[in-house]
Amino acid sequence: MALDLDWLLDEPVDSRFKGFPHGVAPMRLRDIGRQGWNVLRGDLPFPVAVARRSAIERNSAWMREFTRSSGVRIAPHGKTTMCPQVFARQIDDGAWGITVANLRQLDLCVAIGVKRVLVANQVLAPIDIARLAALVGSDRALEVFFLVDSIEQLALVDAEARRHDLSRPLAALLEIGYEGGRTGVRSHADAMKLARAVAATRTVALAGLECYEGLLVGDSDEDAARVERLLETVHRVAAACDAERLFAAPEVILSAGGSAAFDIVARDLPLRLAKPVVTILRSGCYITHDSGTYERLFERVRARSGEPWRSAPGLTPALEVWSQVQSRPERGIAILTMGRRDVSFDSGLPRPIRWFHAPKEGWSAGNPSSALLDAAPAGWEVVKLNDQHAYLRVPEDAKLEVGDLVGCGISHPCTTFDKWQLVLEVDDDYTVVEGLRTFF
Repeated sequence: MALDLDWLLDEPVDSRFKGFPHGVAPMRLRDIGRQGWNVLRGDLPFPVAVARRSAIERNSAWMREFTRSSGVRIAPHGKTTMCPQVFARQIDDGAWGITVANLRQLDLCVAIGVKRVLVANQVLAPIDIARLAALVGSDRALEVFFLVDSIEQLALVDAEARRHDLSRPLAALLEIGYEGGRTGVRSHADAMKLARAVAATRTVALAGLECYEGLLVGDSDEDAARVERLLETVHRVAAACDAERLFAAPEVILSAGGSAAFDIVARDLPLRLAKPVVTILRSGCYITHDSGTYERLFERVRARSGEPWRSAPGLTPALEVWSQVQSRPERGIAILTMGRRDVSFDSGLPRPIRWFHAPKEGWSAGNPSSALLDAAPAGWEVVKLNDQHAYLRVPEDAKLEVGDLVGCGISHPCTTFDKWQLVLEVDDDYTVVEGLRTFF
């Protein structure tokens, strides 16, 4: 599936985008990678968000091999990056489709030519239902699936859909939830009641089942058992729906799999029914990974997956935010030029991973010496963020100076991406090779 990015790549970008150099004339997005800008040489204003191309390519290849060997498909959650260029890369690597959270994100996927989109959320507002009806009515090749979890929601969808001349029913996945969770039906009886109600409408077709196990994962030894119980519930409802012939399409979709326990989903969710079953993961964070929450959770994934996954190279953090040391007001503290407006902090503070000792005689006209780029010492720690400042605790004898650069890995990529409309993709020397446009 070739996606159409020309309209995006031809859009102008300029210094109104955070991370774009001061005083540089506006240019097309496609031309950013031709400028030769280098983060360490000081060609860009700080802070700046970068994604390392080599890590993205390794992560994409890792997930491609994981899904191939597991026999499942993936529809990566687009809300992680909201970047059409990343969507295109994921589709090129064999993704079944793209997952989104709402109709605005669906529109972005449709604009670039994605033909399978899973809206992993309830759709119920009349304006959203009308838009969904218009999209699937105007393109027979477009497949869109949304979630239902109540008779009340189904009634709203049915009432609005009846106002439109549908050429085919809207496709729904029944969401299975659990006590204390978020959305989703809470009992087998309620699930079957809703499944029968969906099957009885002319406007909505039951395409399969869905659940979200991510909120059951708390980085503990109990995670696997909790996820397994939820997947068992999905199996029981799917088998009952299959027995009653409630599924409308030639294939049945079963979907789960955030970024925390996708290995359990890939192992346990596949099921044999009378109709062929397509098992779809929705992991989104794998493409950039992180240096915090998902890094920890991924080690549990590897431990559960056995050989060869335990010994083979895994996912690699790709997303970094670079800033400058602007002050050394006390011997054990360095103040960095980034803060809550620039980096995620909802699942842990950023972690220093690299630093660059800026030459005090001025920046070199050539590429910076790699000898000046080093791993951040283990004792460095970001301990607090303000809106525009980070407090980096360092040993009192640290050689970190005003003007030096510090690159931080982040925890939870979603809430770093949504702070940047322009993320700069870089090679391993931190030369910019592409501008990644996001749409949050």
